[in-house]
Amino acid sequence: MISLTINLNNVVKLTDDQFYQLCQDNPELKFERNQWGQLIVAPPTGGETGKRNAKLTTRFVLWNEQTELGEVFDSSTCFKLPNGPDRSPDVSWIQIDRWNALTPSEREKFPPIAPDFVLELMSPSDSLSETQAKMREYMAAEVRLGWLIDRKNRRVEIYRLGQEVEILDSPATLLGEDVLLGFVLDMRLVW
Repeated sequence: MISLTINLNNVVKLTDDQFYQLCQDNPELKFERNQWGQLIVAPPTGGETGKRNAKLTTRFVLWNEQTELGEVFDSSTCFKLPNGPDRSPDVSWIQIDRWNALTPSEREKFPPIAPDFVLELMSPSDSLSETQAKMREYMAAEVRLGWLIDRKNRRVEIYRLGQEVEILDSPATLLGEDVLLGFVLDMRLVW
C-alpha cells in the first residue's frame, strides 16, 4: 500500500485546529500535510520496518538519557513546521532549551517547531522522490541534520542545513556530528 495525497484546498482549507481534530478523530490513520496544505494519508508500516524503527528510536532514547541534551520523539509525533507542513518523522530530536521554550499547550498538540534532527527510514511502500521532498521540507524549516535511510538499496542521504546532500553507500556507522553530540549509529541495526 502506498501513501495517498488528497487535495481539499478548493473545497476547504483546514485550520491547524481542524487538522489536529481530524487526526484525533481518526487515530487509526496517519495524516500529514505537505507545504501546499494537501493531506497525506500514510499506510502503517510492515513488521520489518516497524521493528527497525523501534530499535532506532531506542538507540536515540538511550543516548539522550545519558546526555540529557534534548527530547526524542517517535514516528507518531506530528510537528507543525514553521514553513507550513505538518510532518511526522520516524525519529526526531529537539534540543532541550528549544523544547522548554514552548508553552505547555504547544507541547500538548502538534508542537509548532522544527526538530533539530529528523530521521526517515524508508519502508517498501515509500517513494524515494516523495521522501526526498519531505526531507527538503524539513530543511526548508531549518532542521539542522536529517538522515534519509533507504534500507533496500543500503543507501543514506545526509541532509545538513545550508549544505548539499551527501550520499553514502552502505555506511557502517552514522555520526550525530555537532547536532547529536557523541551519537553514533551502528548501521547493522538497519541493514
